Amino acid sequence: MGNVQSGDKDWDFDADGAVGLDHFQILRAIGRGSFGKVCIVQKKDDKVMYALKYMNKKRTLQKASIRNVLREIDILINLDHPFLVNLWYTFQDEEDMFMVVDLLLGGDLRYHLDKQGKMSVPVVKQYICEIALALDYLQKKGIIHRDIKPENILLDEEGFVHITDLNIAAVMGPDVGQHATAISGTKPYMAPEVYDCVMDDFPGYTFPVDWWSLGVTAYELLRGKRPYEIHSTTSISEVRKMHRNQPVAWPTTWDTSLIELLSNLLALDPGERISNIARMSQEEFMADVNMDAILRRQVKPEFNPPKDHLNCDPTFELEEMIIESNPLHKKKKRLAKQMSRRDISEPEPVKTQEWKW
Repeated sequence: MGNVQSGDKDWDFDADGAVGLDHFQILRAIGRGSFGKVCIVQKKDDKVMYALKYMNKKRTLQKASIRNVLREIDILINLDHPFLVNLWYTFQDEEDMFMVVDLLLGGDLRYHLDKQGKMSVPVVKQYICEIALALDYLQKKGIIHRDIKPENILLDEEGFVHITDLNIAAVMGPDVGQHATAISGTKPYMAPEVYDCVMDDFPGYTFPVDWWSLGVTAYELLRGKRPYEIHSTTSISEVRKMHRNQPVAWPTTWDTSLIELLSNLLALDPGERISNIARMSQEEFMADVNMDAILRRQVKPEFNPPKDHLNCDPTFELEEMIIESNPLHKKKKRLAKQMSRRDISEPEPVKTQEWKW
């Protein structure tokens, strides 16, 4: 598909193979998720470092998640924001599909929350602002993220946040009143109206679901526990009962303006919930915040991730090197062997210019 322009950014969408794995030096594995795995790479020509997300085609087919992967690529091509993870290249080979994105070495908020137990109000306050600015941008693009949670919020080396993983995002069309109806997300962070849709008690949901997730995330970062004890095994009926009957517990040490902000993010009625930057800026808790300065990254983060080590679980690299039957660092030799065997039986292989599954 060649180069694609989006706003002020040049995009390289290389389904035609103009950029491939050979253009990068693989350095080390740093993570995994529902999409596949992530490693640090360096582009050989300009020495720029990136994160490489790669997904095995066969497993993606088996999980019926191809649509999610392609949706994320289609969305990211048209996005460019300081608090999102930006896409630079995509390509594929016979085994895997690859996405080259911003390298963020500060770790995700789940990693830091597990290390620290809970975070200070000034630190979380800036996270709330940066995430809210990104959500406001996505909303203007007609995108519902649907999976805002600490695991999907990465920090760069300076400590600024970047929202990642749009593989289950919903894109709203231009029609006024359009709603999403599928139950998508991570249970503890899903808004009440998402559960209501499942029970046919609500016609659908829109952008306020992401702001509910922001409220849950902020509460968890500050307190070290979520406002509702919801787990993956909690039934939908139990979740709905909690939302209706169980008031959120507010620590007595928290300032009333903070409690008011979080209460308005966790409003059960999406119509009463904070769901844009303009509304959030009216909160007393945000009275001293200059959102324009935050958007321009002029407000330095209160927390700077450690730079003396990678902020991720070190077992990721061990798994890639030892446990994986087909580790990425051995891909070149493995595919070369496969190609030599194929050349014997298929002397004239046909090159494909499109995504092929």
